[in-house]
Amino acid sequence: MTPRPTKKSPDRGDARIRLLEAARDIIRAKGFAATSVDDLCKAAEVTKGAFFHHFKSKEDLGVAAAEFWAETTSSLFVNAPYHQPADPLDRVLAYIAFRKAIIQGDLAEFTCLAGTMIQEVHASSDPIREACGRAILGHADTLVADIEAARQAHDIEGDWTAESLARHTQTVLQGAFILAKAGNDPEIARESLDHLDRYVRQLFKLTEENKC
Repeated sequence: MTPRPTKKSPDRGDARIRLLEAARDIIRAKGFAATSVDDLCKAAEVTKGAFFHHFKSKEDLGVAAAEFWAETTSSLFVNAPYHQPADPLDRVLAYIAFRKAIIQGDLAEFTCLAGTMIQEVHASSDPIREACGRAILGHADTLVADIEAARQAHDIEGDWTAESLARHTQTVLQGAFILAKAGNDPEIARESLDHLDRYVRQLFKLTEENKC
């Protein structure tokens, strides 16, 4: 979801960012447990001394990586085209289409760092689990206003809330990433987004005739 860092030799003051960028890429490719401090230092072109200057431990790095992920991906979504439609339901559907469109490249390029880490450490590291949870649920929160506005604009009632549907979108996405990894096939993830689109249309009682 974010561009890979280019190979360069920036000033020592950039060491923390370089380590976080390395964590973003390597953990998505190998997982948190399989990523060593040596891996991170080699990719970031820094010494172990520099690593431990910025992070007390690998767990500390994991927390910072989840926070870095949330911060850097937020700009991608804030500036994404799905905010443009006037109808809030169109914005919700455009969000789903946007998430499908950015499922491109290798698995490590489009899967979620927070989701990858939380699967491994949810029972072994509360700090990382909480940081990953804030990243994923915080992103879900950005969808709530549009979903609620769509409910009101289209006069939809039901035993669900805007918050629950926002969280469900992330449930589908995270599950889609896992199945894409299991099948080593990004198309599985895109297929899941197509089903999410159909589900939302059914919730809002859209028909083929008035399909957005």
